[in-house]
Amino acid sequence: MNKTLKISFDLKNTYRVNSVLYGLKQIPLVKKLLPEKLYGVRGLKVFANVVAVLWEVCSAFLGKILYFLIMVSGAAAMYGNMPKDGAFVHCFLFLSVIGSFMNTHLFNPTRDKYYAIILMRMDAREYTLINYGYMILKVLVGFLACGLFFGMGAGVPVWLCVMMPFFVAGIKITVAASNLRSYKRTGDAYNENRLGKFAWLAVGLLLALAYGLPALGIIVPEYAAAAVMAAGVIGGILSVRRIIGFDEYRAVNQQLLSQLLTQMDAMGSAAKNASEKVISADTDIKSDKKGFEFLNELFVKRHRKILWKSALRLTAVCLFLILGCLLAFYIRPEIRQGANELLMTFLPYFVFIMYAINRGTGFTRALFMNCDHSLLTYSFYKQPKMVLKLFAIRLREIIKINLLPAAVLGAGLALILYVSGGTENPINYVVIFVSIVAMSVFFSVHYLTIYYLLQPYNAGTEMKSGMYQVVLTVTYIVCFAMMRLRLDTLIFGVLCIAFCAVYCGAACLLVYKFAPRTFKLRS
Repeated sequence: MNKTLKISFDLKNTYRVNSVLYGLKQIPLVKKLLPEKLYGVRGLKVFANVVAVLWEVCSAFLGKILYFLIMVSGAAAMYGNMPKDGAFVHCFLFLSVIGSFMNTHLFNPTRDKYYAIILMRMDAREYTLINYGYMILKVLVGFLACGLFFGMGAGVPVWLCVMMPFFVAGIKITVAASNLRSYKRTGDAYNENRLGKFAWLAVGLLLALAYGLPALGIIVPEYAAAAVMAAGVIGGILSVRRIIGFDEYRAVNQQLLSQLLTQMDAMGSAAKNASEKVISADTDIKSDKKGFEFLNELFVKRHRKILWKSALRLTAVCLFLILGCLLAFYIRPEIRQGANELLMTFLPYFVFIMYAINRGTGFTRALFMNCDHSLLTYSFYKQPKMVLKLFAIRLREIIKINLLPAAVLGAGLALILYVSGGTENPINYVVIFVSIVAMSVFFSVHYLTIYYLLQPYNAGTEMKSGMYQVVLTVTYIVCFAMMRLRLDTLIFGVLCIAFCAVYCGAACLLVYKFAPRTFKLRS
């Protein structure tokens, strides 16, 4: 058993070490300091090993800390009219059920499983059970520490906090045993990475129950939540025997891992085919412009379905919601004061909303898949003058696309502020409108800038830039954190406008200096 666990850890560690070294090579300023034969440098490999081991330790806590901080505690704190402890337990309960079938580990085909079971011909049953037991142990340790810390901070009783990790482990084991029973009956292995439509429907329903019910003033009572948790623990205990006694782990893993290989082979062509479907086949699409303006106009017209069409839909949704708010004010005048107070302090909340509706990532993905993917193979296309000229044209276009829903939303919010009671300082109307527009311009510049500075795709349309993913993740975290910020509309709006102006200027300057060298196909 110890030997199997050691080999398993060595496999994961080797893969992580190589990932760390590759990640270091993707950092623009660091890669110049690293030797060409990076993977053969002993000192760096020792450093990468230390990082990998630390990550193994941190993985038991880091993900769970973020999970509690954002998904459970952060969400529960937003329901000011509900008991904090009750909202915390309510969200945790439904989210744990989602995790029981979306994060099983037992039915997750990974590279280390392929190396161990298929290539090294290790005992599939022993390898699977030892790694699954190790994962369950990490779940217990991580959720016990985080559950106590965040749960007690929210006022949840200690005994209920202690029950949480055993509930999570219990329902994971119960669901895993159920899927093994299903395999015995049907011969089809459950794959957590390829959920069916009913599974996604269940996820949507459970998310609605987790976050929607507290918004309506409804939460699961503490005694009912405790009963469900106890049932989960008992179910897990009764299911352990089936997991240990199952004798077809090799067949299950072979089926899952064959799907993994097929999926890996098909990813490039699937992405390309999906991108081609959104291109208009209308042969009458033409342009009277010349040079890059001609190229850009043809691109926009042929991709109207994912560019302007989606922007028009978002605009219609924004308009519908604004009219709905105005109708609500007419039907129930007593809610006007509350809405007015919210608008005067909740402007930071709209940073995340503008992040969500911005079409920047879709625009840059379409640019690469159906334009730059081919043109970056030509030397003239990578000349500094050409790169900067096309960047300016594309920036103008993406700003125009994102500006339509932003202008409607900004004007609508100013109108809602006026109808809900107005403000003593008329500048607030201008600040609300301009700040929403500024956010839209910021995200347009941001996404196009990181695309040019960190161009993440290779010739096979595979994403190869770890740094690009890091920047996208940081962007999401910062925007999400803004939802918890409460500042006076005038103060935040002015700061937001100033920041967006400075950022856009700095971003364009970085593109001017570095994009001619960074805008290229990844190897």
